[in-house]
Amino acid sequence: MYVYRNRDLPADPHFPADLAKLGYTITKDDKIRASVDLEGEFQYKIDRNDRYNVKNREAMDECIRRTVLQRLEATGLGTRRLPFHNDSLPTETPCNEAHVPILVSTNLSGASRLLVVFGEPVQDLGIWAYRSVGEDGINVGSAVDFAKGVLGDSATTSTTSTALVLANPGQLIWHCASSRAVTQRTWEAADRPYGPWGPATTSWRNEIPGNKNWRHHIRYVLDHVVWPWLDEGKRVDIIGLSEGGQGALEYLQKNWPKWKSYMNGICLGNPLQSTAVDIDMSALTDPGSFTAFLASRGRAYVLSPDQVGRFQEGYRRHGCNCYASGEELNTECIMSRAWPDMLAWLNKLYEDPSYAEQIVIKPEDFDDSAIEVETPGNSVDPQQEG
Repeated sequence: MYVYRNRDLPADPHFPADLAKLGYTITKDDKIRASVDLEGEFQYKIDRNDRYNVKNREAMDECIRRTVLQRLEATGLGTRRLPFHNDSLPTETPCNEAHVPILVSTNLSGASRLLVVFGEPVQDLGIWAYRSVGEDGINVGSAVDFAKGVLGDSATTSTTSTALVLANPGQLIWHCASSRAVTQRTWEAADRPYGPWGPATTSWRNEIPGNKNWRHHIRYVLDHVVWPWLDEGKRVDIIGLSEGGQGALEYLQKNWPKWKSYMNGICLGNPLQSTAVDIDMSALTDPGSFTAFLASRGRAYVLSPDQVGRFQEGYRRHGCNCYASGEELNTECIMSRAWPDMLAWLNKLYEDPSYAEQIVIKPEDFDDSAIEVETPGNSVDPQQEG
């Protein structure tokens, strides 16, 4: 058998994390386009060797991450490193030790509302979808426009009544060489001694204490970041995307007696929960149960070409009313389309604590595989749309 020695293998390709050197620029409408052709979008395939494509994409992703972080900090968000070292007097993990960064607004202690966002576990901190960043613009595809919608355009958020917490269920692998938390995609694109070598294997050294996976991270954020700031009169809103929403629902259902007096509402993008497995539908008629809360103060946004906010089938599958997100194809783009409608609805819940969603069951919900559930008296005619 013929074996290549390491010194005979090609070097791992390198691309600088610099837009200009990559041949791109940010246009006036906030889109990343080729410097030589302002209509030219980012090109993933630049070589038959896919390692070159992966490394080039990672360099672009790093440019986007840096730009987004700078803009989010300008809205009044600051980075906190988890886990905390002391629960009684929390101190952040040093930057050279295994940690996961999250973004928290500076008004966390004085705000009357806390809005917590759990994104998808495949995305970087503050990024809804790189696809949307490329097609619609940096602020649209990231949390920048959203943060401005919550906190306002000023970096001074001390007078804003709503605090914002952007959790980070995606960057949960500690990369020792660069002393930072990364996603699985970034881990696979990390520098190698030689190009043909495969990605490094993970071990206990790459685990972040208390944040081993996205479920642990969601639990840690709610227990150690949000809970210590709650007192009588404060309310919590949660937005969860895909697994981020699934993890939040699982946590709240297990800890509902502790949290129910603080919860205002919950919005889900691409809901994954099932009334057959995840939600205890036998408790629906109990007004103090989590199931009743999800049905009355929760809603989900699903893939649909319809206008944002138009009622969709799905209650019998997910345990809450479902609405069109305005996104037809990609679940990762739901948040960038639907967040204004989400915020408007959460504001409505906060202003009217007695408001409850009417349970609407459309004819499409009735099929052979549908789960039969008992609905309370506020259900409406199946033909009626919200």
